[in-house]
Amino acid sequence: MRIFKYLVSSSAPVLAGFLAVPAVAQDASEESLEPILIADQADETYITVLATGEREWTTFTGVAVSVFDVADIASTQGPDITRLLERAPGVTLSRNGGVGGFTALRVRGAEADQLLVLVDGVRLNDPAAPASGFDLGTLGLGSIAKVELQRSANSTIWGSQAIGGVLAVSSDQNYGGTSGSLELGSYESLYATASTAQNVGPLAIDLSGGWRQSQGFSTAAVGTEQDSHRQGDVTARVEARVSDALKLFAHARFADARLDLDGFPFPYTTFTDTDEYQDTRQLSGAAGAMLALDNLDLRASYSEADTERQSYDLAFGTDPGYTADGNSKRAELRGNLALTDQFRIYFGGEHEWVAFSSLYDAPQETALWGGHAQANYDGDSLHLALGVRRDEHRQFGGEWSIGADASYELADNLRLKASYGEGFKAPSLFQLLSDYGNAALRPERARSYDAGISWNNGPLQLALTAFRRDTRDQIVFESCFMVTTGICAGRPNGTYDNRGLTRAQGIEAEAAWRVSDLLELSAVYALIEAEDRTAGSFTLGNDLARRPRHAATLSASVSPVDGVELAGDLRVVSHAFDNASNTVRLDGYAVATLRGSWDISDVIQLYARIENVADEDYQTAAGFAQAGRSAYAGVRFRL
Repeated sequence: MRIFKYLVSSSAPVLAGFLAVPAVAQDASEESLEPILIADQADETYITVLATGEREWTTFTGVAVSVFDVADIASTQGPDITRLLERAPGVTLSRNGGVGGFTALRVRGAEADQLLVLVDGVRLNDPAAPASGFDLGTLGLGSIAKVELQRSANSTIWGSQAIGGVLAVSSDQNYGGTSGSLELGSYESLYATASTAQNVGPLAIDLSGGWRQSQGFSTAAVGTEQDSHRQGDVTARVEARVSDALKLFAHARFADARLDLDGFPFPYTTFTDTDEYQDTRQLSGAAGAMLALDNLDLRASYSEADTERQSYDLAFGTDPGYTADGNSKRAELRGNLALTDQFRIYFGGEHEWVAFSSLYDAPQETALWGGHAQANYDGDSLHLALGVRRDEHRQFGGEWSIGADASYELADNLRLKASYGEGFKAPSLFQLLSDYGNAALRPERARSYDAGISWNNGPLQLALTAFRRDTRDQIVFESCFMVTTGICAGRPNGTYDNRGLTRAQGIEAEAAWRVSDLLELSAVYALIEAEDRTAGSFTLGNDLARRPRHAATLSASVSPVDGVELAGDLRVVSHAFDNASNTVRLDGYAVATLRGSWDISDVIQLYARIENVADEDYQTAAGFAQAGRSAYAGVRFRL
């Protein structure tokens, strides 16, 4: 079979987190020290690190996880990670303009900043961002080999920030050789990637990089000028096998981006064209060691992530109008101890130092530490897990969290799953101590429940999950426009406050059907009711902003002849509101994408796609334009 047939094959990734794996008895620890060699990537679709912090078969966990591997990423085409994530249920996204613009991912109705984002195990949530969120617009698909998304709270394993889910991205190619791509398309866009993964004696070396640029379109829906974007990134990984039991590793990532912005030119109050732009630089990395003994695995690491942003408005000169720098350093130890063939203890501890500063804010810092333990039982048909965590924050003291999940095989191909998770998220330093800060803020706390059933009968796979998450003391921004009393006293530009209670609940449905060797169909759908439940609030009963109640993605792939694939996706989203008072409506939309690829040899593949085929005019954030019909074509190679 040609190599690109394998790389671009579509294999129902949206169900991988729920469905049974092949009956192969394999301990995850057995692979933890394997060198980087050509491997069966299909198996990777059924392995996750999110449930325990260590590699584990998705069958042996009750948490809701979606996993996308290198084949799924290649079939998506282009740099836009949102088109991949929309194939997972419970996911909604909003973007300020085109690809590269600020992009927020909301999972099961949670706030975007309640999602923990890991890139190669390093936390990239920005301490200098208003709520320590992560901008997905700075993350392209080019150097990514695997994406995992946990759709429920999991602070037991991952600590503060994980109350709305966990997104883990890996750049580890896990196969030898050199590959690359070049794509051209609408809006004068160019997208290029290159990577190489080699074994040199005891060293495994993996280098990758990407470049994307586009003249774009006006970020403001009423604007006429082009707002351009460009970004370059490079990732390097090195692993050294010291012995059969010990391996050392180090990796780093650097990204540099420039994005044209629109705004509110003085003295007008209308969002329109401006000469504003933003430079963003991200630097992250980690180093550590992994030790695998007969029944004990340990992983110790030190990581650091730094994000710098500078904003300019040429109408006011060439000096930056705003700068921000967020930094986090983290020392961590994780491990698992096998007590018997069925019982295993997962444990870990970490200490984190967080700092931020801005053009208007003096440097501020804080620290937190935490530890957890989770007991897992994995029998022939039953999985049980129970975990507990203790966090200590310099400003807020201690917090306990518990979590549990279960999975039970009722009959051949039929499995029940359920999970419960707790979490807390400390206010960001920006929310506490900036010019907009409120030192009296309390941490956000959440409880998450879900239960589901899945059926895997070879070519036909089905899953249905019900979920609910209650969040209390959720932090929101109060604009204070024309309000001078209460919390707004002395804060004319607004401030942050705790909202009493929000609730998100609903159902997720997934289906995949391999009709034949030529045709595959899949679909995901989510009904999400995300509401303000704060007693006495004027927004009681309102939908939370930018949370559509209905979202679905339908996909189809056909291979009429060997080496040729034709595919398409249809994304359908219902209406939502852009503000807490539900006075600004975002209309629903349906956007289709058509994709095709042709393996002209074992080395070279040609591909092309058309996005927004019907030229739908829609917005995911009020006032911000989205791309119209656009076309792209490219070439991939692998040596």
